[in-house]
Amino acid sequence: MTIQDTEVASLFRAHRLPGPAYRRLKDLIVEQIGTGRWTEGQQLPAETQLASSLGLSRMTVNRALRELTAEGLVVRTAGVGSFVAKPKASSALFEVHSIADEVVARGHRHRADVLTLAAESADPRAAVDLDVPEGARVFHSVLVHYEDDRAIQLEDRLVVPAQAPDYLAQDFTHRTPHAYLMDIAPLMRGEHVVEAVVPGAEERRLLQLDEHEAGLLIRRRTWSHDRVVSAARLLHPGTRYRLEGVFDA
Repeated sequence: MTIQDTEVASLFRAHRLPGPAYRRLKDLIVEQIGTGRWTEGQQLPAETQLASSLGLSRMTVNRALRELTAEGLVVRTAGVGSFVAKPKASSALFEVHSIADEVVARGHRHRADVLTLAAESADPRAAVDLDVPEGARVFHSVLVHYEDDRAIQLEDRLVVPAQAPDYLAQDFTHRTPHAYLMDIAPLMRGEHVVEAVVPGAEERRLLQLDEHEAGLLIRRRTWSHDRVVSAARLLHPGTRYRLEGVFDA
C-alpha cells in the first residue's frame, strides 16, 4: 500500500513545529510511524512527488529520507522506492526501561529517594551531552532507587528545560523521571555506554556497597524528534545488577 503524497502534504501543512523544512518532514514521518498510522511495508511517495507536493527542494526531501534510513525507520531500494521499515527486535539491554517497571516485574516493591531536584548552569560536559551552550539553564535530578529495601540504582540525570518545562514540579517518589519524560517527550532514539567503575565514597554509602565492590555504570542519552531530552548517569551495584540481551546472528 502506498502512502499518498497528498496525505503527506496535508499533514505537513498542519505540522507547525519549528525548525528547518527537512526536520519538519522527518519529524512528521517519525510521528506517523511511531503512532502506528503508517505501518511496515507501506511505500512512501517518491522524492520528486514529495518535493512537488510540499513545495520543497528535492535535496531537502532527500536529506530527511537519508536520515530516516540511517536511523532504521525507512528502507530505501534503488529503482523501487522508500518503505516503512520493519520494527527491530530488542531486549532489556537495548531498550530503555523504567527501573520501577523492572522491579515490579520481578515481584518486588520499588521506592525512590530524591536527593536533588534543581536548576543549574550547564558545565562543559553537560553542554556537550545535552547539545546546549555552556552556562545554559538545565534541570538536574539525583535519585536513589530501591528494590524492597536494597539500593539498586543511583540515577544522576540532566534534562533540557525546553523538552520538559515542568520537570522540577514533579514528585519523583511516586513516578520515575523516565516514566514522566516518556509521556511528554516520547523516545525516538537512545544511546547507551556501559562500563565497570570504582564508585566514590558517597556513591558507596548511597548504594550500600562493600569497600571493594565494583559498580556497573550506564551512561544514557535520549532523543525525541531529533532533539536531546536528557543525559543520565545510572550507577548500579556490580554484584546486584546485570544487563541481559538477546540478539540474532
